Amino acid sequence: MKIKKKRIELDFDNKEKIVLVGKALSSDIRLDILNLLINKSVNISEIAGTFQIPLSSAALHVKVLEEAGMITATEQPGVRGAQKVCGIAFEDIYFNAFRHKMDRDNIKVYHFPMGIGNYYNCRVNERCGIISEHSYLGVEDSPYGFYSENRQEAQLIWLASGYLEYRFPNYMLKKNKVKELSFSFEVCSEAPGYQNDWPSDITVWVNEREVATIYSKGDFGGRRGHLNPDWWSDTMTQYGVLKNITVNDQGCFQDLLKTSDETMNTLGICDGYYISFQIGVKSDAKNLGGMNLFGEKFGDFAQGIIMSVQMDSSEEDEPEAEEEF
Repeated sequence: MKIKKKRIELDFDNKEKIVLVGKALSSDIRLDILNLLINKSVNISEIAGTFQIPLSSAALHVKVLEEAGMITATEQPGVRGAQKVCGIAFEDIYFNAFRHKMDRDNIKVYHFPMGIGNYYNCRVNERCGIISEHSYLGVEDSPYGFYSENRQEAQLIWLASGYLEYRFPNYMLKKNKVKELSFSFEVCSEAPGYQNDWPSDITVWVNEREVATIYSKGDFGGRRGHLNPDWWSDTMTQYGVLKNITVNDQGCFQDLLKTSDETMNTLGICDGYYISFQIGVKSDAKNLGGMNLFGEKFGDFAQGIIMSVQMDSSEEDEPEAEEEF
């Protein structure tokens, strides 16, 4: 009876398996052994004889192939004692490079945009400012504008040190199985005018716990931001860098680089009535270079702060947000 061989499935959720299969396929001798086993099962002695290699080398190659799940090696009695008989164990190899990004087919992504002027709380010093698409809000280069009645119109906010706190609703997270939470935003340092070489350490907190410190190389200018209004001077800050902070069961990540062991559970994402997102510059930061935070009509990216949530779509309740499949 012919037994159907298995498919070896690879994806980035199991990097160890990728390494094992890659190692198994990286040797000409092991490829020849696989080709031999397609036609018939043989023992290790026959492999050594066929390819004129030491018995110990043949055994080592068999072990590598077996660990990769590509062959089976079963002990069977022989004239000179038990022998390992080897047979092919797979039919093909399938590598899904994008599976890790969406996890499974039943995952949906929901986006919750937040205007940069919709902060719940702030702490700023004298070197700060806030502007809309059309003009400065409040008194130029002072904290007064941060408490203006029309601060929700803000499209660019800068500060030398301090923070801004935003609160996102978490009701939908309590009723659905959440796989991952992330925040994206455009940001850079804050210097007089602009200085492309002006490092700053910009810190992010989620639910009052520090999860990442972004190293900003400078306050960027020299060309106009793609979205900047005509009245904004070429001598000022022009654009930032789009950053992404992700929280899942493995920890916190800045653009795929792990920054903290805090998880959705330890951060209490589903506790209370909201998720607190804070961004700012500590007064004792090593690189005290300030921060510019861009809205959807300034800089290079048409967005403010976006909280994205990966959820299990098999749940019945869906949040009121922009949906992406």
